[in-house]
Parts: sequence; structure tokens; C-alpha cells
Amino acid sequence: EHIRLADYNQSDLVIVYPATANTLGKLANGIDDTPISTVLTVGFGSKIPILMCLAMHASMYDNLAVKKNIKFLKNKIEFIFPQMIEGKAKASEPEDVLEYVLKKFGSSSVLKNKKVLMTAGPTIEHIDPVRVITNQSSGKTGVGLASELISAGAKVTFVYGPGEEKAPKGAKIINVLSSKDMFDAVKTELKKKFDIVIMAAAVADYIPINPSKNKIKSSKNELKISLKKAPKIIDQVKKYQKNVLLIGFKAETNLTKNALIKSAQKKMKESGADIIIANDIGKKYQKNPKYNQVLIVDRKKVTSSNWDKKEKIVKFIKKEIEKQLK
Repeated sequence: EHIRLADYNQSDLVIVYPATANTLGKLANGIDDTPISTVLTVGFGSKIPILMCLAMHASMYDNLAVKKNIKFLKNKIEFIFPQMIEGKAKASEPEDVLEYVLKKFGSSSVLKNKKVLMTAGPTIEHIDPVRVITNQSSGKTGVGLASELISAGAKVTFVYGPGEEKAPKGAKIINVLSSKDMFDAVKTELKKKFDIVIMAAAVADYIPINPSKNKIKSSKNELKISLKKAPKIIDQVKKYQKNVLLIGFKAETNLTKNALIKSAQKKMKESGADIIIANDIGKKYQKNPKYNQVLIVDRKKVTSSNWDKKEKIVKFIKKEIEKQLK
């Protein structure tokens, strides 16, 4: 059974979690007297990548023999070194191990080292110092897609409005509030060279002309606010970098599939984008915003995803981006 698990080409990766001083010592010295140590010996011999997540008491971790074993194996296998908590060298959290594995072993030959500039999340536009015009974008799709690209080896700069989701780990994060903040940040970043620009933010279409400097009194029976059209950030990207792969998002409500495609094609023509990712955020979406369905529209074809969880939608989008780069 240990041969079947870890022999040549049988596995992509062996993770030891937690990896004790005992298991470490056995691998370093070729001892295979337990099922775990036998699998590791076979995997080590068949050149399968091994990741050890070390965990033991601090005094054991400081033992010279343990240090010697780590030094011997360091250039032969991967380690996630422990965190020192209350006198114990504790293994990293499973989520951190997963993130490490995805970044280290999940890279895409197409996306690896590609430089990506991405916007995500909503913007807010003040009508007075305490009240704003905004939208309900959580940033979930943008954060999820950025995480997928980072795991595939891309270098992501993430311009993020005030979304509910935590910003993706591993990206350069630029936090912004208003559409002007976002536009200014994008223009500044576009002075650098990027391979891909993804405009996934839900940017305000209209902004107040004259925001009040003071809080508007609530005693008024009627209030009129004058708005002006905000500049479209996506429309300016190709003026800075004409050869960049430009990907935009287009949200509509309660349209037929054909009408949604036409809207995406119109947006593509106006902005010079190479791909528009269109989705309908009407009644079906509003009932269950954790799910989505997208149409990926380019100059030659339209590709549709299933109605699925956003976590799967971003994987679908990533694969389509990879196809465009091949």
C-alpha cells in the first residue's frame, strides 16, 4: 500500500501534518518502521515533493540533532516552520498550509509571473461628511479571482474599494474609497508595465456635483441632489497600455441572454476591452447572491458558465483567461 501511495508518478505531493521530531528524524535517516515513515521513504526515493509542517515542543525544536536533520533535508524537501506559542513549536493553521501549497505547487505555466492590475469592490461617493451613495458589491468575486491568479503564480496589484471580503493574501493592496481615488490609483499604477488589467470593481456611474461640506439637516422635507456622470476607468486603460489584455465586468438586471451579450459587446467596443465578463444581478441573483452565472464575451465567441457558487465561477474565469494567453 505504501508503494501504491508514493511510488513513481503515484502522487503529486505528500504533506506531513503535523510533522514531529520523530518523523523528521526517520525520514532524514532512512528509517521506515511505521506506515507514515514508509510512505515518506518511498516518496523521497521516487522524487515526489514532500512538505513537512513541523510541530513539537520548543526544547525539541532547539535540539542539535533535530536542527541537523532539518539542515540535511532543507534542500531536498519543503518545510513550513512552526510558530512558537506557549513554549511549543506549533504547526501552522491548515488554511495557511493550503495557501502555501497552492502558491508553491499550483502555479500555471501561462499565468506564472504575469503582472496583473485589478480593481474590485464598491466605491462610495459622499453627499455630505456622513452620508454616501454606494452599492451592494461585496468584492467577493474580485477577491476570489485575485486569489486564484495569485495561486497560479501571477503577481497581482489589487486596487480595492470598501468591500466586505478580506483583501487577498499575497497581493499588493491599494485601498481606495471613491471612484476618483480608484481612478487616480489605476492611472498611477499604469505607469508600470502590466500583462493583464482586470476591471472588476463596481464603480459609481454618477457622483454628486457639489457635496455638502456640513451634515445636511434631517429637518428638510425634500432634498434634491445633483449628480454628474463619472468617468469610466476602463475606457482609459488602453490609452496607457494598448497591448495589455484588458478584461472588464458588466452587470445588468433581468435581461435575456441575447440582450446581455449585446450589452457586453457594446461595452467591449466602447472600452477597447478584449474580454467582457457579463452577469445578470436581477431577481435570481438577489435571492441567492452567493451564486452566480457569467457570460465571457470576447471578439470571437461567447462562453457561459453554469449557475454555481462564486468560488467555482472564479475558477472558471481563471481558466478562460489562461486560454486567452496561450
